[in-house]
Amino acid sequence: MADKALNIISICGSLRKGSYNRIVMNALPALAPEGMQIKEAPPIAEFPLYNADIQNSTGFPAAVQTLADAIRSADGVIFNSPEYNFGIPAPLKNAIDWVSRVPNQPFAGKPIALQSASPGPLGGGRVQYDLRRSMVFLDALTLNKPEIFIGNCAQRLDDKTGRISDEQTVGLIKQQLAAFAKFIGAHGGKS
Repeated sequence: MADKALNIISICGSLRKGSYNRIVMNALPALAPEGMQIKEAPPIAEFPLYNADIQNSTGFPAAVQTLADAIRSADGVIFNSPEYNFGIPAPLKNAIDWVSRVPNQPFAGKPIALQSASPGPLGGGRVQYDLRRSMVFLDALTLNKPEIFIGNCAQRLDDKTGRISDEQTVGLIKQQLAAFAKFIGAHGGKS
């Protein structure tokens, strides 16, 4: 183990306070292996819609720069995202588009893990496919396995208590986080 903990940030693709993906994201710090600290990334809700005219006239908004700096300083990033219309939710796609244009592109070489929860049976498989494609273009390093697709999530996540109620889901998330720590170590990060 490293003398210093792995610093991981998580980004929720849903803006809804009680979203299932936020429940999963909020559970991550307690499920992380020893030597890994997970905290929520700076918010994406206030990002303007990406527009090159804004970038060229007034520069990058402060919220975009704050997220870019947080990604750069993190050892890894976890996306927790629902699937909207078979794809990436607009706020998350917008945040990725903004951050991708910042000089010293923060996703390049950055270890990434994906998690998704959905009331449907596939658990957000298509959003993960789209996120993987975006991360490939941005030269990020995406963990392949284990994958976290929480299908029929209303039966596994308790939106009244904000907790993961299914122990198998908890176990799978712990496995992924342990694998993510090793993945970061294998790609030049701390471990």
